[in-house]
Amino acid sequence: MPHSSDDLTSLIRQQAQQLGFSAVGICPAVTPTGLHRFHDWLDAGYAGQMQYLEDRRDAYAHPKHVMDGVQSIVMLALNYKTEPIPPLEPGQGRVSRYAFGELDYHNWIHARLKQFKKAIAQWEPEANVRGVVDTAPLLEREFAQLAGLGWIGKNTMLLNKQLGSMFFLAAILIDRELVFDDPHNASHCGTCTACLTACPTSAFPRPGVLDATRCISYLTIELRDEIPADLRPGLEDWVFGCDVCQDVCPWNNKSPVSSHEAFFPASDRAPLKLRELFTMSDDDFRDHFRKTPLWRTKRRGILRNAAIVLGNRPHADNIPALSHGLQDEEWLVRGASAWALGQHFPEAAHLLAERQTAEDHEHVQREIERAFANRPNS
Repeated sequence: MPHSSDDLTSLIRQQAQQLGFSAVGICPAVTPTGLHRFHDWLDAGYAGQMQYLEDRRDAYAHPKHVMDGVQSIVMLALNYKTEPIPPLEPGQGRVSRYAFGELDYHNWIHARLKQFKKAIAQWEPEANVRGVVDTAPLLEREFAQLAGLGWIGKNTMLLNKQLGSMFFLAAILIDRELVFDDPHNASHCGTCTACLTACPTSAFPRPGVLDATRCISYLTIELRDEIPADLRPGLEDWVFGCDVCQDVCPWNNKSPVSSHEAFFPASDRAPLKLRELFTMSDDDFRDHFRKTPLWRTKRRGILRNAAIVLGNRPHADNIPALSHGLQDEEWLVRGASAWALGQHFPEAAHLLAERQTAEDHEHVQREIERAFANRPNS
């Protein structure tokens, strides 16, 4: 016998808590109210190379494009906040908190969504259910706000009074009408602009709008090409992702630390030892990072980022690693290493001169020429 909406909703809420989620909210499957803002954002070119967003533009118009017949969306939040890592030493890089744990959060959440679906199948055998984690064409933050889980802050992150913003979002789509939560219509950011002013690359053209092409997370993860020269210093010591706009948010000062060990900082990624990366083969890199979020950028992306960070923090001990990068088979790594060695003048001048005679890639040649042109006292 089918459960009533009240009973099924109660069972779902209990299951969310039992599976370790930090918060749960439920909303109707409707066209998201912020769809026009998403379209404006795409039209402004702020998505950069994330072409998959444009390719699926129309699919974001309604959750039915994710699952036919959906009536309700169960939005789930999972706290990943951990204690800050110690100050960095030379040769180390910073990884965003969501990515420096032992396990890729996708795997952790997907495993629990499978358990969730099994439980719902026991209660409602005829129900159609789908669980998603940030890969489906679903404006998760919009639906989380509609489900009462928080408000969208000036840095475009979803903010919750209890959890701050350091939490993952996942969704359960179901073709049953549940009891819906009230939307969270109020904003509690007030006059605070800490997130906007702290951004090292000025990625917020105005409150509530992120220019991803200037965002450190985009530059270190999504961008597949060279990082624009004028933005490289802004990366500071971020080698994968960025937490700056969240670290300065007052709501995150009050939020609790996660109790899930899977998200605790791994000793080899918090911080990340950058010099060692340049001697890792593709197989070594795959073995070390394949089950972590860092695998998304592959070896060439991580080494590009690592070189930029070493260039931002010049130290004599960086030179051997960057010299190795200057001989890498990937032109993207050679180019970034050339730029970084340009920050290590005059000690690295002979390495760049030697490479210049052998280099056949125009982008790397350009980086070497710039390094010599911009060297101190040139």
